[in-house]
Amino acid sequence: MKSFLFPEFQVIRDQERCNQCRGCERQCSFGTHIFDEKTGEMVSEEAKCAGCQRCVIFCPNDALVIKPTLSSYRPNANWSREKLEDLKRQAETGGVILTGCGTDKPFRIYWDHIVLNASQVTNPSIDPLREPMELRTFLGSKPDFLKVKTDGDVELDTQIGPNVVIESPILFSAMSYGAISYNAFKSLATASKQFGTLFNTGEGGLPRELRAEFGGNAIVQVASGRYGIDAEYLNCAAAVEIKVGQGAKPGIGGHLPGEKVSQSVAETRMIPVGTDAISPAPHHDIYSIEDLSMLIHALKEATNYEKPVSVKIAAVHNFAAIASGIVRAGADIIAIDGLRGGTGAAPKVIRDNVGIPIELAISALDRRLKNEGIRNRCSIVSAGGFRSSSDIIKAIALGADAVYIGTAALIAMGCTLCQKCNTGKCNWGLCTQDPRLSGRLNTEIATHRLTNLLNAWSHEIMEMLGGMGINAIESLRGNRDHLRGIGLYEWELEVLGIKGAGE
Repeated sequence: MKSFLFPEFQVIRDQERCNQCRGCERQCSFGTHIFDEKTGEMVSEEAKCAGCQRCVIFCPNDALVIKPTLSSYRPNANWSREKLEDLKRQAETGGVILTGCGTDKPFRIYWDHIVLNASQVTNPSIDPLREPMELRTFLGSKPDFLKVKTDGDVELDTQIGPNVVIESPILFSAMSYGAISYNAFKSLATASKQFGTLFNTGEGGLPRELRAEFGGNAIVQVASGRYGIDAEYLNCAAAVEIKVGQGAKPGIGGHLPGEKVSQSVAETRMIPVGTDAISPAPHHDIYSIEDLSMLIHALKEATNYEKPVSVKIAAVHNFAAIASGIVRAGADIIAIDGLRGGTGAAPKVIRDNVGIPIELAISALDRRLKNEGIRNRCSIVSAGGFRSSSDIIKAIALGADAVYIGTAALIAMGCTLCQKCNTGKCNWGLCTQDPRLSGRLNTEIATHRLTNLLNAWSHEIMEMLGGMGINAIESLRGNRDHLRGIGLYEWELEVLGIKGAGE
């Protein structure tokens, strides 16, 4: 059947520059570039192009340009090109449209409407290059008060629950081995160890050969599918996270297509090779806060009460009340994932229409827990589209203890957001299990790029703290007086808990 869809991208080849080396053919896993034996020239099937730009970057003669195809449809404000083509695609396939990465819809990005305070006279700024700046962050439950013994040496007389320490309030978000390649997964683990932070295994388990070396920097996830979980998996880690939901697909379970379940992935997940790995939307042993509490304490029992237990939920309506129940159920950390959270594969309609932005969620959650007097009993880790150090410091001022970054980490390793993660044909070797493609990602280079990113953002956070007259990240946490909104409605300022600029 002839497709009624226009090619999404236009491939422009400068034939004078092209020497027919066929490099673009080797670089493209989607089969866009083909060598015509009859003419002796490279030709392009534009309908197959994903716009990943790999061929452009690696063309030795700069002979290629890939750009979006201009719409040939009559302009219609209601029936945009995207709506028309989604409808046509479903008429041709009869299936759900899947996509990767976070939503690309033009929702308001609140980070860009929030500005920071600066100190100048009464509370002078601090030189972050010459004065101590503390970014170290402790994740876990804190006691209501501290008792000390003062007989001779001062000793702490209060039992403190397990906390994990990270050198900067930035962690790598949950991306499972299977959804991403082994090389990408190992690069995240190695960068975490080198920098002094944590990576999240996602719901795909932790390969046994990585446990001894990188377990101390891992947050191991327990999802509804229970893939790859055993006692060693839980006990080798720094923390355990129960995944209830994620920002890209709230209320929807995980799905790793069988095409990506290689021998190694199957061994790690403890499932047959080539079978779909489906995590149902609900945990079938959790139907109430009491059930969740039983799982939290079962995991604490399994780890000898030495690991903090996190619960990850999506930012949806009434999530703050749900989070309050989660804290009372015994969770040490709440991970909250917002509307712009990334994904390896999700129904497009869910990714783009369900959930709320993380900016609104952080403030609402922090204030709810403070009003109930239980904020100290958990740490808040926020996720969902963090793009820069300024986004991160604003999140901390709104009330987060730390943030997860996922898409930003993939971009640092080479991702160009072509949103074809679900196909398993990632030309950059990130979201694929094809050995030929995953081998393109050099783990040493990827690790170096990731640690560079963490170092750069940490230095920028120090610079911003210094300008605010603050020398420790804990002094900024939840201090919304350091924030002002620009171009926001009153209800938005109220939900964010900040004042308008000039007030």
